[in-house]
Amino acid sequence: MKKLAWLIITPCLSGSLFAADLMQIYQAARDNDPTFAAARSSLQAGREKVPQALAGLLPTLAASGNTVWNKNDYVYGSTEYPTRYFNSNGYQLTLSQPLFRWQNWIGYDQAQMQVAQSEANFAQAHQDLILRTAQAYFDVLYSGETLSAVRANKQAIAQQLELAKKSFEVGTATITDTHEAQARYDLATAQEIAAESELEVKKRALQAIIGQEPGGLAALRKETQLSQPQPNDMNQWVDAAEKSSLSVQVQQLAADIAEREVDRQRAGHYPTVDLVANYGHNKTLASPIIGQAETDFHNTGLQVNIPLFQGGLISSRQREASANRASATSGLEAAKRNAALGARQYYLGVANGLAQVRALQAALVSSQSALESNKLGYDVGVRINIDVLNAENQVYVTRRDLAKATFDTLMAQLRLKATVGSLGEDDIARINALLDPTNLQ
Repeated sequence: MKKLAWLIITPCLSGSLFAADLMQIYQAARDNDPTFAAARSSLQAGREKVPQALAGLLPTLAASGNTVWNKNDYVYGSTEYPTRYFNSNGYQLTLSQPLFRWQNWIGYDQAQMQVAQSEANFAQAHQDLILRTAQAYFDVLYSGETLSAVRANKQAIAQQLELAKKSFEVGTATITDTHEAQARYDLATAQEIAAESELEVKKRALQAIIGQEPGGLAALRKETQLSQPQPNDMNQWVDAAEKSSLSVQVQQLAADIAEREVDRQRAGHYPTVDLVANYGHNKTLASPIIGQAETDFHNTGLQVNIPLFQGGLISSRQREASANRASATSGLEAAKRNAALGARQYYLGVANGLAQVRALQAALVSSQSALESNKLGYDVGVRINIDVLNAENQVYVTRRDLAKATFDTLMAQLRLKATVGSLGEDDIARINALLDPTNLQ
């Protein structure tokens, strides 16, 4: 009975609303995002490259055994002996220690580079998690702002519609004012439906990352002040991106690995030297006259293998490795150029975003003043209903655009940090401090 109750309750718990700020949403994403979990597992797999390569430098010990049932007919001279049925068996231990296998040493160097590459890939996945989570969070907030603006606009239009109807009834306004207000109201209703749908889609996108349905999210504080990027010099960001970008680091390691692969394939022409020790025991039938014979043996020696000709395989692998090295070098150059482009793009995004935010803040103040003036003008008869509706709509549009510009600027700041490989949890904490936990959307 308890088990049945738990099975009923568990889905309800997993689907419960999760009201939180950005830091809490990020922590939930870190624990539940399947893409990041896959990256974590890939890192664990990549770290096994070193012990695997180290095994090629360490001794190996092998044991083997055999047992054979025999049927032998013996004839010595003119004497024929009866058929003998017997069992022969034996076992052997072989110890082998590589002394000179140059390709194994190169492989060990490559393994260390591959682990470093796995670490860089995981760091890149962590940055991607932060960006995806922040973007999804801001998308929900922006969709909420859009819906709030649409609803406020609809409410204002409804009031104007009601006023227009009353004014028409008393003869102080024309039917045209009523029709215009009704058309605006119908349009606002359609916009409200679209905004509600968009908000639901954005919430489901965030749910796919954090693994649970999001509830109210902390919105930005009013009069949020955004800061300039530090250092406030685009060229410094570009230089840092070309050197420190995680994508550049990954590609640099790929180029280093490809360089060592050329040496490893070239080592296929070199001789190998191994220290080999054997110990074993054999038991068999020597002859019908002597009977059974038992042999114990142990030996130690050096084993040298010199490759002379392998059908052109090693030379072909060298050419393949050289081509892969050229490809990796070109990939490194492309990664540097893309990192530089990203640094310029997101630096300008921050700079222009800050200017746009300031302009929209001023525009919002002006729009609100214009709305008050149009309302006063309508009351005294120097403005018509459509003027008030247009002024109200301008306020809501400006407020929505200001929210979008703010969110885009914050994302540009995060992406700029990511281009130089320095994006981390402290950046999430910095943005989280701009949120108001008492104002949930």
